[in-house]
Amino acid sequence: MKVHFLTLIGALGCCACLLAVVSPAAAEYPIAGVTPDRRPDNAPVIDDVVKAPGWYAQALTGISRPYPQSLRFLEDQGNWYTPFNHPGPEGRYDIRGWYSNK
Repeated sequence: MKVHFLTLIGALGCCACLLAVVSPAAAEYPIAGVTPDRRPDNAPVIDDVVKAPGWYAQALTGISRPYPQSLRFLEDQGNWYTPFNHPGPEGRYDIRGWYSNK
């Protein structure tokens, strides 16, 4: 049992050395969580948000006019994912009619 444990420790040590040698490109990327109060200097930045011509029509599928004030958040919607403008489950859960229009 002791021989197997030592063999395992030796194999793990070799893997760690190999990973350190093989992945020098990983040092180019910032490490998340080291300074959570600020973004890294070389982190990507979104300069402009361009919404496709049919973006609002898709986002407002199944919602009738006049649109409620609570949907004003769509004006500030950036390039991040939101489930609001994607179809959800089918069947009785399709309250906005995403699937009945197809």
